[in-house]
Amino acid sequence: MSESLAVPKTMRAVVYHGPGDLRMEQLPVPGIRSDEILVRVATCGVCPTDIKKIMHGTVPPPRVFGHETAGTIVRVGARVRGFSEGDRVGLHHHVPCLDCHFCRHRAFAQCATYRRTGITAGYEPAGGGYAEFVRVMSFCLPGVVRIPRANGFEEGAMLEPVNTVLKGIRRLDLLPGDTVLVAGQGPIGLLFTRLLKVGGARVVATDLLDSRLRLAKKWGARHAVRADAIDAVDAIRKAAGRNGVDAAVLAVPSAAALHQAQSLLRGGGRLLLFAHTRRGDAEPIDLASVCVDEKDLVGSYSSDFTLQTEVARLVFRRQLDVRPLITHRFPLSETAAAVALAAKPTADSLKIVVKVT
Repeated sequence: MSESLAVPKTMRAVVYHGPGDLRMEQLPVPGIRSDEILVRVATCGVCPTDIKKIMHGTVPPPRVFGHETAGTIVRVGARVRGFSEGDRVGLHHHVPCLDCHFCRHRAFAQCATYRRTGITAGYEPAGGGYAEFVRVMSFCLPGVVRIPRANGFEEGAMLEPVNTVLKGIRRLDLLPGDTVLVAGQGPIGLLFTRLLKVGGARVVATDLLDSRLRLAKKWGARHAVRADAIDAVDAIRKAAGRNGVDAAVLAVPSAAALHQAQSLLRGGGRLLLFAHTRRGDAEPIDLASVCVDEKDLVGSYSSDFTLQTEVARLVFRRQLDVRPLITHRFPLSETAAAVALAAKPTADSLKIVVKVT
């Protein structure tokens, strides 16, 4: 093995020990089985789902989080085919079986195999990207994507979040020229805005920050409206046309945004809940609007494995250029600060990544 791919016995990893408690520690580099690979992590994005687990202690410690991961393969099991040491790759920590009841209904996130996490830096598998090395288990190998020479690790790390957004858009069943309201213009909202624009939709973007609204226009929104403005509803109606919007995406877990979107949705439209991932949240809605007006309320969670090739093409050919979305980069030693900023973003912060090597 070349010196550049040499693997030490121990590595640095950021270990979760309870709510808000992240500690840099030395862990053994994970061993791999004959049907697995070992990846030296280069970049790992900070994802809201990990933030909730870290901040609210929804899973028991110890764990190593981080699942928007890209790096270089440094060991390949003897029974693995199609990958080599030195390959630069983006990883997917959830891969479905493609054969069960849920998979046959394309509800991949409900598949028992999918719900297993197949990438780990140690302890209970939890992604492991906040560490120098991760073990990729055999059932997750179909989710490994090679990064072209012209692209960087950060683009590889963005494949998984882009996939989740494209999956959500497909749930809307849009027609070309449809008008879509995207509530919330953080990193995920901006990805929705851009991908909807690429797909031929007319986007009306809302947010509480003027800086985010200016970005939304750059990312493809035809109209951008402050959600808390007195005339916000009138402004959105004017932008969408008198019948309202054809679909709405909630990229922020806001009750006010939910009711605003439902009131603006035309009959036969769809309202997508994308950010409501905390169990126990409840909000009254007008059920007649769902029944009589046929305003569908749908959810979308995590990624769609069958979209992987399309997502890679969008990102690597830069039809969706994710690079401007990344505003802050932290070294592995400052992962706790990266998570804290992502949990309480500032006006100038969007996507935050941890640079591991």
